[in-house]
Amino acid sequence: MRELTETFKKVRGASHSLTTCEVEQINQVLFMLADAIENNAPQILAANADDLARMDVNNPKYDRLQLTKERIQTIAEGIRNVALLPSPIGKVLAETVRPNGMKLTKVSVPFGVIGIIYEARPNVTLDVFALCLKSGNACILKGGSDADCTNRTIVEIIRNVLIQCFMNPDVVALLPPEHEATAELLNARGYVDLLIPRGGRNLIDFVRQHATIPVIETGAGVCHTYFDKNGQVEKGATIICNAKTRRVSVCNALDCLLVHWERLMDLPKLCKGLADKSVMIYADTSAYEALKGYYPSELLQKSTDEDYGREFLDYKMSIATSTSLQGAIAHINKYGSGHSECIITENPKCAEYFTKAVDAACVYVNVPTSFTDGGEFGLGAEIGISTQKLHARGPMGLEELNTYKWVIRGEGQTRK
Repeated sequence: MRELTETFKKVRGASHSLTTCEVEQINQVLFMLADAIENNAPQILAANADDLARMDVNNPKYDRLQLTKERIQTIAEGIRNVALLPSPIGKVLAETVRPNGMKLTKVSVPFGVIGIIYEARPNVTLDVFALCLKSGNACILKGGSDADCTNRTIVEIIRNVLIQCFMNPDVVALLPPEHEATAELLNARGYVDLLIPRGGRNLIDFVRQHATIPVIETGAGVCHTYFDKNGQVEKGATIICNAKTRRVSVCNALDCLLVHWERLMDLPKLCKGLADKSVMIYADTSAYEALKGYYPSELLQKSTDEDYGREFLDYKMSIATSTSLQGAIAHINKYGSGHSECIITENPKCAEYFTKAVDAACVYVNVPTSFTDGGEFGLGAEIGISTQKLHARGPMGLEELNTYKWVIRGEGQTRK
């Protein structure tokens, strides 16, 4: 698609202007954008209503797609928070003087152009732009067709603000929603420096398998909570309910509860909040017998192997019984996606062992996995939750959107 190549060229060219842009000008854009988003809330909500009209209200993605006046205000406040954060650009990461007098400085710099592929989450459009601009990067956005009306309205507002601030509006571009645009972006070598997919496992696997440029994997979260034999019931019930039901369609939502076999009698109490929210439970034999007669029968089924390692993104979850802490960890390391895992325990030694042995980006002790979020981590916002181990891991904020270069200064030294 020739027109997309022209778009890539424009964004690449615009990215060069950001390398010498003053921090004050970037912050001005972000503050003005936050105001513009609030002032244009009716226009955004009207476009969002058009998108929502095409989606079944019972679809778990409906909540992710839906914007409200309150959510828009929260997004705007997040943009202001990003503006207030220190700039990651130009930080001296290391400095040394060699024996021959050469001075070496390791300095943080932007990647250049970042491509984001995401599904029905229009808030990502603003979060990504704010983080990319603050970190000195141009961005190419490829949203899903479900949110296309909303995304186009938001990007138009962004570009108008850039023009008002005498900045090149091509530092942001929104691609068409068609799949062909995704294929073009995956192969935009020479134009895009880094790709970040945000969505379910199918999207992330597709991007990883077909991209010809570097990819940071984010999003897919198969999250577990282990209720240890030393766990406190009331605390556990609150944590489990919040982790599962706060927002079921997000990547940090609970997918599998692991329970020590000595605490099976407490399972009805642990799951009461889930019953109140009509959560469907797929339980192994021991957990099923412990819940039978206490949990609504229409919401309780025996589990199969396919119910473990599954990201539900819905009012559904699995339960498995563990005979030991080590067994629970083995289950997590087998079925988890390296996203967020939690232990509920009053035993400090068990907690310490769990945090060391579990292989995940975020490991919690007596706190729900729902806190895996850039805003909650004090990053202002996030561009995604990295589940890989190279360069970035966990919530990715400004620092993770910079790489580095070496600057070498000398007085005419030559190498033997």
